[in-house]
Amino acid sequence: MNTITKLTIALTLALASQISVAQDTEVIVKNDSLNVKEIEVLKTQKETVRAEEKELLRQEVEAINDKVDAGYITAEEGEILKQEIAKKRALNIENRIAILDNKIDLLGRNTESYTFGEDGQIVIRIGKDYDSDRSSEQTSIYIGPKKQHIPTYDKRTTSDLVFAIGFNNALIEGESLNDSPYKLGGSGFVELGWAWKTRVFENSNALRLKYGFSFQWNKLDIKDNMYFREEGDQVVFEEYPYDVRKSKFRTTNLVFPVHFEFGPSKKTVNDDYFRYSTHKKFKFGIGGYGGFNISSLQKVKYKEDGNNQKKKYKDYDAVNSFVYGVSSYVSLGSVGLYFKYDLSPIFKNQTFDQNNISLGLRFDMD
Repeated sequence: MNTITKLTIALTLALASQISVAQDTEVIVKNDSLNVKEIEVLKTQKETVRAEEKELLRQEVEAINDKVDAGYITAEEGEILKQEIAKKRALNIENRIAILDNKIDLLGRNTESYTFGEDGQIVIRIGKDYDSDRSSEQTSIYIGPKKQHIPTYDKRTTSDLVFAIGFNNALIEGESLNDSPYKLGGSGFVELGWAWKTRVFENSNALRLKYGFSFQWNKLDIKDNMYFREEGDQVVFEEYPYDVRKSKFRTTNLVFPVHFEFGPSKKTVNDDYFRYSTHKKFKFGIGGYGGFNISSLQKVKYKEDGNNQKKKYKDYDAVNSFVYGVSSYVSLGSVGLYFKYDLSPIFKNQTFDQNNISLGLRFDMD
């Protein structure tokens, strides 16, 4: 049966090609026509049409074979579908070639120049194509040519940008946040990364595993003319010798978050593929992260003899090299409330531990 189908597809495409070739021979172009170049381009497009339709047919046949292998349809149903798509692609070739031939006829008998606006369409899309499984169409902003393709029947993993921003502070052993030496408004964090999301169960999207990598910038705005100073393997908190205008300490970390995500989703079933979408749905994620500190920096802006001065202290040896913590988010659609807490202290081997704690907004484009 499979051999018969292959022969049917081959004969159908061959017939369509012969029809289009025969149409090619009927076009008469005067050498003195001003549209000769345009006609040559259209003739080239006819070959492109044949190649495109044959490639799309090949992809569709592969998609049907995948459905048969996965047990979604029987082998007999697959053969019927292959014959139907072969006929469809043959008709597509015939119709598209006819359109090009009409354009060639129009240009061949006229000296005026004509512009066909439907060629070379450019797509400008802001927002994700939730049905697509191509990386170029899963980005939040896409500018480029309109493309035809056959989607994967079942795509369990998607990916996209993660961005978070909000307030940051430090929990100090033996002290409350009310007694924190860091300003609430001036201390903050930013997180930027990429995350993959994989459906855990075969036939349900109720539980997803979300994982990826992120850069985290945690900043502490220090109060009361104070700053950090390294003294041996200890970091001491002491008053700066000049009048401080701003004193800020920042760590930059590379971490690898992993979350279990729960929540409803919408299932869309099409003829040749299906998708689960969490777009505009409630989501709850809980998990953690681990990674490395890649830099630390303290900036002190102060006045000395009436002049504004600035000093930087880089890469404190006492900053913990390894970073790990817990995090969680609750969101509706692509924006949510985000919480993270470093279980690892900011500084190692200290008399009193300090741990970053952050609360803000998380933007998941997926």
